[in-house]
Amino acid sequence: MSRKLELIVLAIFLVFAGQFLYMSSTTDAEYGGADGEAEGVIMELTDGNYEPIANPIWEPPSGEIESLLFGLQAAFGSGIICYFLGYYRAKNKYENELGYKNSKESKSKSRLL
Repeated sequence: MSRKLELIVLAIFLVFAGQFLYMSSTTDAEYGGADGEAEGVIMELTDGNYEPIANPIWEPPSGEIESLLFGLQAAFGSGIICYFLGYYRAKNKYENELGYKNSKESKSKSRLL
């Protein structure tokens, strides 16, 4: 990496870290998901008469474990997506460099003749 790029990345990191520290020290906001907010809105709209159709089979014992499982799910999904993106990128690269695609076409044309 060039020195200029390293300084830019460092500056971006410092800006985000500073913003995070400022926001977390000056506000009493809790970081949470949208599920709790949706539940509150539904209860407000239905005057507390809403009953869920289905109940969860298993609930994690704590919020930390729930967050861990969500993070693992996200990592697994992004790993699958990145694998296939890398596979097709490498496939296109080798087809272009080695002329692999053209050799397939020439073999199929020779079979037709």
